[in-house]
Amino acid sequence: MDNRNTKEKLGIALVGLGSYSEGQLAPALQQTAHCYLAGIVTGSEEKAKRWQVQYNIAEANTYNYQNFEEIANNSDIDIIYIVLPNSMHAEYVIRAAATGKHVICEKPMALSVEDCNRMIDACNKAGVQLSIGYRLHFEPFNAEMMRIGKEQPFGPLKKIKSDHGMADTDGWRIEKALSGGGPLQDLGIYCIQACRYTTGMEPIAVTAQEGAKTKPEKFKDVEESMTWQMEFPDGITAECSTTYVKRMSYLRAEAERGFAELDPAFDYNGLQGKTSDGPLQFADINQQAAQMDDFALALKEGRPTPVPGEMGRQDVAIIQAIYKAMETGQRVELK
Repeated sequence: MDNRNTKEKLGIALVGLGSYSEGQLAPALQQTAHCYLAGIVTGSEEKAKRWQVQYNIAEANTYNYQNFEEIANNSDIDIIYIVLPNSMHAEYVIRAAATGKHVICEKPMALSVEDCNRMIDACNKAGVQLSIGYRLHFEPFNAEMMRIGKEQPFGPLKKIKSDHGMADTDGWRIEKALSGGGPLQDLGIYCIQACRYTTGMEPIAVTAQEGAKTKPEKFKDVEESMTWQMEFPDGITAECSTTYVKRMSYLRAEAERGFAELDPAFDYNGLQGKTSDGPLQFADINQQAAQMDDFALALKEGRPTPVPGEMGRQDVAIIQAIYKAMETGQRVELK
């Protein structure tokens, strides 16, 4: 019998204790109502010891990448959250599914649609749910953009504009073998998501242009910045940009009789927005806590996650099309 339905809080094991786990997910798990930090997987003994002390994690719930599969026998752990470099997502989601635990995977889900399919198949075969770490689906300002797109209080949407960039980065994010690309994979995916959830539609074609490199040595492996355009049904167009050398966090939807805008749109907190009717006002929430709590509740209630692997796979397909458009200079149609 599955004891998850009777458990008050489901246990989450974080796989990969980098900056996102350390700075966002672990602190968020101190604020969750339906799940808690039950275990860790790391290749660093120093990190393992430090986390054990800081978060009161038992030695028995501490794993490395060699004995990872033993989580299958640990009843404290219900969910495995993959927080590794992009190129490792497919391998570890498939390994996690084989343990019989439910899985959350950070985005981008993988580096190819083929890998996404393998991940989805592995989770289906194991009878576990796969959720992608799309925190903004649980954030009130972005949820309002979804509502406006769906209910059309300002008439039909005409145009979307979205930009996301950071002023600097380093490490695995600029190594193509680990990241799969530059800011499009890391930040531009937020713009793709925002256009999809604001319109409630899928793009039918893309065009793209790589930006000039201001730091060619640093970004020899990946794009430093890029702009791209997406065509949606009903003549709706989207203009997007992403970069690793300038801070941007913006989403605007223009409709027949008005607009809605978030600025900043994608930050972890402090979001602000307005429409042609006036300012949007929502309380700040811990987005990661809301995201993980919703998955835990979905499992307890026996409902699907609203951010499944299929959603992640679609973003990967769009990313691949955007890179193809950038490299060929051609308009690329999406199936």
